Amino acid sequence: MENKKNIALISLGCEKNLVDSESILGLFDQSKYNIVNELIDADAIIINTCGFIVSAKEEAINTIFECLEYQENGTKIIVTGCLVQRYYDDLVNQIPEVDLWVPIREYHRIGEYLEKLFDDKFAYHCLSPLNRVISTPKHLAYVRISDGCNNRCAYCAIPLIRGNFKSRDPLEIIDEVNYLVKTGRKEICLISQDLTRFGSDLHGWSLAKLINELVKIPGNYVIRLLYLYPDEITDELIEVIKNHDKVLNYFDIPIQHASNKLLKWMNRRGDKEFIRNLIKKIRDLIPDAVIRTTIIVGFPHESPKDHQELLDFVKEMKFDHLGAFTYSKEEDTTSFNMSGQVPKKVKEERYQELMETQKWISLKQNEKYLGKIYDCIIESFDDENNHYIGRIYAYAPDDIDGAVIIPIKDISQKLEISSIVKVKIIDVDFYDIVGELI
Repeated sequence: MENKKNIALISLGCEKNLVDSESILGLFDQSKYNIVNELIDADAIIINTCGFIVSAKEEAINTIFECLEYQENGTKIIVTGCLVQRYYDDLVNQIPEVDLWVPIREYHRIGEYLEKLFDDKFAYHCLSPLNRVISTPKHLAYVRISDGCNNRCAYCAIPLIRGNFKSRDPLEIIDEVNYLVKTGRKEICLISQDLTRFGSDLHGWSLAKLINELVKIPGNYVIRLLYLYPDEITDELIEVIKNHDKVLNYFDIPIQHASNKLLKWMNRRGDKEFIRNLIKKIRDLIPDAVIRTTIIVGFPHESPKDHQELLDFVKEMKFDHLGAFTYSKEEDTTSFNMSGQVPKKVKEERYQELMETQKWISLKQNEKYLGKIYDCIIESFDDENNHYIGRIYAYAPDDIDGAVIIPIKDISQKLEISSIVKVKIIDVDFYDIVGELI
C-alpha cells in the first residue's frame, strides 16, 4: 500500500461525462494505484471538465486553478473532457502548468499518455464503459448508449464537442446492463445526448427494440430513460414503456420553449401543438406517467409576449418536473451572432418568474402521490434532521426533481442505504414529498 500512487478525480458536468470519468479510473491498475477522495492525499488529480455553457466553463477553469495549488506537493494535474476538446490550443498556451491535457478526440490514446506521465505500463489504452470504476451508489448505474448529436440546435455546442451521433453496439450495451444487474444495481439509467435516436445508424435497431432486449435480463431492477427528443418519441416506444414493468413510466422530454417563433429560431423540430399532443398522448396511454422538461429562457428574439406564451403553456401542461437555464452565448453556434440578444437582467427575471410558476405546479402535481404506497430506494441519511432521503419512480437521481423524505421516530430504526422499502406518502412540499415507512 505504501508504494501505491494515490489518484483523485473530479468529474464536472453531466452523467455522460461521469461515465467517461469512471472509464478513466478503470485504466488504473488497482494493485498499483489507490483512488482517494481527499485532494491533499493525491499524487495525481484528474479533472474531467464540462464545456457546455459559460457557467460550466467558469467552474472548470476555477477548479483547474484550485487544483494547481497542490503541485507544490508534487501532485500531477491532468485535465480532460469537453472543455479541453473545445479549447485545447488556448488552454495549453494559457495554463502551461498543467502536466497533461487530454481532449476527447485523444481518448483512444489516453492510456499511452498516462504511461509517459507516470513512467508505468497500463493494461488498457482507451476508454471503455465495460472497464470502469463505478462511482454512483451501489444501487445505481448510468449506461451511455450513444454519443454525439445530429440535431444542430442553434444554441448547442454538443456537436462541436462530441461530433455526430453514433450508437453503441447493442450487444455490448446488453452485456453491460447484464453485468450491472448481476452486481446488484437496481436502477439502470440509459443516457445519451439524444437517447431516442438510438439505432438510426444501425440496421434493424431502435430504442424500443433495445429496451425489449434489455428487459429480458433476469433480476430485480428498473430502467430509466433520460433525454427523449420530442419528435423522435414513437408510438412503439410509448407502448414499450407502458407494457414493461421494468421500464419506469418516466419521460424526460426537453422542449426548450413553447413559442413557435422561438422554436424555429432554435432550430428545434416540432411546434407547440405537436408538443401538446405528444404529452396528451402519453398521459392518456400511461395515466401515472411522470413528465419532466427543460426550458431555455432569454433566447435571442424572445419577446415579453413569447415569455408569457411559455408561462401559459407551462401552466397548461403541468409538468411534474422542470429545469431551466438562461440562454448562454456559445461561440461557433448559430445563435452566437444572432440579433435580438436579451439583456442578462431580463433573462434572470424571466428565469425567476418561470421557476416561481413551476414551483406551485410541482406542489400541486406532488399531491397526486398523497395516500399512495410506493417502492422507495434509500439513498442517504440526514443526521442533523434525523430522516432518510430516498426516491420513488417519479424522481430521477440527478438532483433536479426532488426526493422522498422519510422521518425516523425511533432512533434505533435503521435502514440500509440502497435498500428498497415501502413508503406511504403522507405530506408534500414544492419539490420533495414525505413518506412514512410501511
